[in-house]
This record gives sequence, structure tokens and C-alpha cells, in this order.
Amino acid sequence: MSLPAAAQQVLNLLQQSPSFEGRNRALLQLGNQLPSFASERRNEQDLVHGCDSQVWLRCAQQGTALHFSASSDARLIRGLLACLLLRANGLTAAELAHVDWPDWLTQLGLKQQLSPSRANGLNAVVQRVLALSRAT
Repeated sequence: MSLPAAAQQVLNLLQQSPSFEGRNRALLQLGNQLPSFASERRNEQDLVHGCDSQVWLRCAQQGTALHFSASSDARLIRGLLACLLLRANGLTAAELAHVDWPDWLTQLGLKQQLSPSRANGLNAVVQRVLALSRAT
């Protein structure tokens, strides 16, 4: 499956940042570009359980394509969410089911730098993306 153009751009960006610090800076920049949910839109229904930080995730369908929006109270997590959303947005539920998420994180150079708790939280977000995609 080919990458969406936005996912390819983030892949190029992070691959050009081979150091831990460079990838963190890039993630912070990506997180700053992620629109944040207004406090009144942050509700229990959209809260992703299993994350140390608070993460809210929503899904909307346009035709067969799914579009996700997410927000977090943590800057670095917003950057990780942006990486996931850039890979997921615009795909169908069937296409999302075939995305190799651990490989995506490896390609981005992020898998080895995630703490176990962050990796577990990111996995909870991916599982929620998949559950929302099946529910649409």
C-alpha cells in the first residue's frame, strides 16, 4: 500500500533527523501544527484509555475515507499523534486494517526511542483508531 502524500512528507522529515534530539524537535513542530480540541470538545467518550497523558480521538467519515482528529495535553504526544493521523487520514477501514503500525514507527525512527509507557499509550491510540474505523 502506498503512503498518503502527507505521511510521506513526515517520513522524509523524520528520516532527515537522524538524532534523537532532531526527531524530538521535529515531533514538537508537528505537534504544534495539530489543531487542539477546545476544552468543551474534550469529553469522556473521546478519551483514549491506556495513555499516561490525556489523549482525545475522534473519527469522521467522508464517503469511504476516514478522517481522524486528536488532541493531547502533552506536546510530544501531540507530535506522535500527528504522525499517526498523517498515516491514517484518508484511508478506508479496510486499508487501515492492513497498515503495519509498528513498521510505520520503525520507518519514522521512533520505535526505538519510545519509552515503554509511551509505546503502550501509542498502541492504545492505534487500537482506538482501528476500533473507530470498524464502527463507521
